[in-house]
Amino acid sequence: MKRRIGAIVLSAVLTAVLAAGCGNNNKENSDGSAAAGSSGGDTIRIGADLELTGGQASFGDSASKGAKLAVQQLNDAGGVLGKKLELIVSDNASKSEEATQVAQKLISSDKVVAIIGATTSTNTLGIVPVVTEKKIPLVAVGATNPKVTVDERSKKINDWVFRAAFIDPFQGQVMANFAANNLKAKTAVIYTDASSDYSKGLQKFFEETFTKSGGKIVSQESYQQKDSDFKAVLTRIKEAKPDVVYVPGYYEEVGKILKQAREVGLTVPFLGGDGWDSPQLAEIAGKDALNNTYMSNHYSPEDTAKEVTDFVEAYKAANGGSVPDGMAALGYDAVKLVADAISRAGEATPEKIKEALAATKDLQLATGKITLNESHDPVKAAVVLKFVDGKQTFETKVNP
Repeated sequence: MKRRIGAIVLSAVLTAVLAAGCGNNNKENSDGSAAAGSSGGDTIRIGADLELTGGQASFGDSASKGAKLAVQQLNDAGGVLGKKLELIVSDNASKSEEATQVAQKLISSDKVVAIIGATTSTNTLGIVPVVTEKKIPLVAVGATNPKVTVDERSKKINDWVFRAAFIDPFQGQVMANFAANNLKAKTAVIYTDASSDYSKGLQKFFEETFTKSGGKIVSQESYQQKDSDFKAVLTRIKEAKPDVVYVPGYYEEVGKILKQAREVGLTVPFLGGDGWDSPQLAEIAGKDALNNTYMSNHYSPEDTAKEVTDFVEAYKAANGGSVPDGMAALGYDAVKLVADAISRAGEATPEKIKEALAATKDLQLATGKITLNESHDPVKAAVVLKFVDGKQTFETKVNP
């Protein structure tokens, strides 16, 4: 009897072991990172940690559409390494803490081999510790703060973090030089979103460049995300009589600021960064309030370069004729960066993808030809756009 019971127990144990071995192909290393071959079978999983709701939802929506177009094109062309790409898009609700949780889910539950996102610096900084611990490559879509790829304290490069967007020092310099050289501005006011790493970074680099060129910052003001009444500060700015006002913020507050600025009679040129780039900006501000304003961006759909026209045409065909904004192009480029790295690596494992991303050179994408430098930041051009009757128009291109 004892032998029979022992045989039954042994059989049960063997069955359980075999089930555990065969029931989950998506294994993890001892540190929790995705193991080699975690995207086994016929698909390679890439995660997208994006702002689909909340204050930056327009950014995430555009980036998601651009990323999906890239996946569709790659799969239609045969996939990568003979496998189909699967894009798993999750909403971080435009919050840093949610971006952290989304990254954890994409890695532990969805078993992705790489992540793209987020579209803002603050939200991306919420993802960085997760991918660093779990050893999963991240390609930030629109995050421009230098801290994303280089640790602020140690100055050490974040090995697992890369980006598709240019960084704030370059963007701030572009607009400061444009103010001084093209608009002949001698004085400026900077109106900063004090709750945003992105805004504070642009403020710093605009100020440094503008003052070095002989300009003077006559006043610095600040606001917080979700503020809605800016008239008292704008009246104070008007009294300072600046030649230009630099507002390095996101479209939701910027739209209200521009509308109220014109209402108090502040008619000087307003300048900003890629955080302005949303169709909702004109809806919030009104097209008249946008006249005499300028922004830096990653590309212009009016650019006649073949890579741009091809992207714009494909995006419009896939999205009911909508013209892709900068975040759409960056979402598209982020997926293409990951796919190119996987192809060159010869396998879809996180370590090999990371190594291939670091070696990216002269890759032609929608926003230009990209080489990732030693800090994992792309070396590429920027454009300055002017608003005319609520629409972005190409003003000039600035090379790095």
